[in-house]
Amino acid sequence: MKRLTIGKIRGLQQIANPDGIFTICAMDHRGSLRKMLNKEHPEEVAYEEMVEHKLALCSSLAKYASAVLLDPIYGAAQCISHGILPNNTGLLVSIEASDYSGDKEHRVTRLLDEWTVEKIKRMGASAVKILVYYRPDLEQLAGQQLNTVNMVATECIENDIPFLVEPLSYAIDNEINNQPQFAALKEQLVIKTAQDITALPIDVLKAEFPADLRYRKDKSELINLCQQLDMSSQVPWVVLSAGVDFEVFYQQVEIACQAGASGFLGGRAIWQEAMYIDNADERVRYLSTVAAVRLKRLNEIAYKYAVPWYKKLGVSSKELARISKKWYQKY
Repeated sequence: MKRLTIGKIRGLQQIANPDGIFTICAMDHRGSLRKMLNKEHPEEVAYEEMVEHKLALCSSLAKYASAVLLDPIYGAAQCISHGILPNNTGLLVSIEASDYSGDKEHRVTRLLDEWTVEKIKRMGASAVKILVYYRPDLEQLAGQQLNTVNMVATECIENDIPFLVEPLSYAIDNEINNQPQFAALKEQLVIKTAQDITALPIDVLKAEFPADLRYRKDKSELINLCQQLDMSSQVPWVVLSAGVDFEVFYQQVEIACQAGASGFLGGRAIWQEAMYIDNADERVRYLSTVAAVRLKRLNEIAYKYAVPWYKKLGVSSKELARISKKWYQKY
């Protein structure tokens, strides 16, 4: 059984609902958001425009989420300073640089320059998140990526703050032009990835759904794959949305939570259409109606089926850690 420290417990409590379920809305998009705002020339999207979209997302949706995931460049500090991040909504902040170095088939995660776990803790965030592109079958590269995760995990232990890891698989070689082939392979990639990543001292796995619903439709098979993922993960896990359509993500959340997930961490599936609305008032109207209803629907399904994070760790909500009389002297 994993022993939790007080800082990590407090952070996990802040990003979960009172029942220990994660209903988190992701808004930390940088490169992908720029492409949504200007497909032809994403580099021309101004800083102010990016901030404006982050503020609209947070002000419309944060109140319905147990926590929000924001980036340090356009979102986290700005949402706090504008007073739109509710004081009872947890805050996760990403530590990686946008995109990756290396080529498309050899993706290396970089940490954002001049940004650290210590700074994330100091700004009052509840947790740290990293995205790593990961293929367990590319052994040398996988080892390099695991070293990066382990380095950040060590800093999170030193700062006593929860650490979420989001591994993303990607197609290489012949898989690039053969979606059914990659979809079939991805099922086991996601499960093996969970095994590799959660062997490190991390706190929550932000996992891809281990199947493509376009090619695999049998619900019992989908639940079985998610149960394999659950058994492979040594820590609580949430399912990510990866930009799929909302109705697909809704099905994924239901199946994942029935199979052991502790909730969801969804972004574009909830709000992506709003980013194509040029009029700011209409955009906010869409976010506070359609997107808000989507988030509430996901909350309901997670409340119904998800496994509380502490249950996955084998501890009781009434005693998340054993505290000795003089604990503060050793802390």
